[in-house]
Amino acid sequence: MSNICDLTGKKAMKGNKVSHSNAKSLRKFKPNLKVKRFFLSEEEGYITLKVSTSALRTINKKGINACLDLVEKNGILK
Repeated sequence: MSNICDLTGKKAMKGNKVSHSNAKSLRKFKPNLKVKRFFLSEEEGYITLKVSTSALRTINKKGINACLDLVEKNGILK
């Protein structure tokens, strides 16, 4: 299971874990992903997407159809 958002393309980043003694070791920063089902009125059915919580806020603001159109126009989702 990959940790990539279907709408925004967010994925895991690398960084340093810093201890109290200021010793650094590598760690991963994973995106906050949720698996959600969305109803598409055009197709009269559901679509399941793995989206980040920031993408969920955008979907709540603009709507799922507008977000999917924007993603297709930018070439992230085919």
